[in-house]
Amino acid sequence: MKQVCVLGNGQLGRMLRQAGEPLGIRVWPVGLDADPQAVPFAQSVITAEIERWPETALTRELARHNAFVNRDVFPLIADRLTQKQLLDKLGLPTAPWQLLADRSEWPQVFSRLGELAIVKRRTGGYDGRGQWRLRESDADTLPAECYGECIVEQGIHFSGEVSLVGARGHDGSAVFYPLTHNLHQDGILRTSVAFPQASATQQKQAETMLRAIMDELNYVGVMAMECFVTPQGLLINELAPRVHNSGHWTQNGASISQFELHLRAITGLPLPQPVVSSPSVMVNLIGSDLNYDWLKLPLVHLHWYDKEVREGRKVGHLNLSDNEPALIDATLEALAPLLPPEYASGIAWAQALLR
Repeated sequence: MKQVCVLGNGQLGRMLRQAGEPLGIRVWPVGLDADPQAVPFAQSVITAEIERWPETALTRELARHNAFVNRDVFPLIADRLTQKQLLDKLGLPTAPWQLLADRSEWPQVFSRLGELAIVKRRTGGYDGRGQWRLRESDADTLPAECYGECIVEQGIHFSGEVSLVGARGHDGSAVFYPLTHNLHQDGILRTSVAFPQASATQQKQAETMLRAIMDELNYVGVMAMECFVTPQGLLINELAPRVHNSGHWTQNGASISQFELHLRAITGLPLPQPVVSSPSVMVNLIGSDLNYDWLKLPLVHLHWYDKEVREGRKVGHLNLSDNEPALIDATLEALAPLLPPEYASGIAWAQALLR
């Protein structure tokens, strides 16, 4: 039996474990503070559900493990400075950006980047945390400790956000899902919609870009690339060297889920092109209590993470998939009253895409 150790034991590790069971792959999600003696990593392939981690007894041990797939890629992508430098090196389009080293740079920043500046911490910060949208009049509100530890990007006017999830094998072969349409609110992903056929122009551009990144890094496994849709084409926003929230719809909407695809890639199993034959919608459950009434709707697949419910915390997701977009639309209409009011706009957005 193949074994995989996942560094990190959150919901992504949990779903990797679930995906491994039918394949006969034993997946061990492990917390960062786990006792190395209790972790069966010696005969395992190592992967991670997180991009950066503190030094612990376990991570020190794993750092020396020769089967830690993509070990040297994680720190490069986890730092937005080196991630942007990689994209620039490859000549791939991103929002104009620079390192923000000192508050004295603000006049030059706004002169170069325009009236809206997006400041992001180099490391950490996700789901809207560790980011600031600043205009010249409120630049002084940025905490002093951010200087030297942040990049600043031009605020982009975009018509939508999409992501591409793909996987690359040890032999250099790669496969991709159709582009996913994403709705973020307050920096956190609320809803995703995927169709069997994405815009051919956008799909080709996205696959070419993600393929170039994975090849440059000799990357193995699933990687996600978030993009802005602009009149000039797609602009890369951020990369994730792991299975990704915007790919959760693949659990019920594709012949092979992103979690199975990642396990196949890192363990050297066959990596065929996943088949997507119907539209899918994913609704993130954020800070909401479990409600089994959702399951009264036949298209709804519930994925509950068994985490303590807290405000702003991802605690599960709902997947809906069917050949008939009208049936998904009607199910979303019936689902909306079973969710708190803050879900209404994300459901309406998905319905508009389906119609």
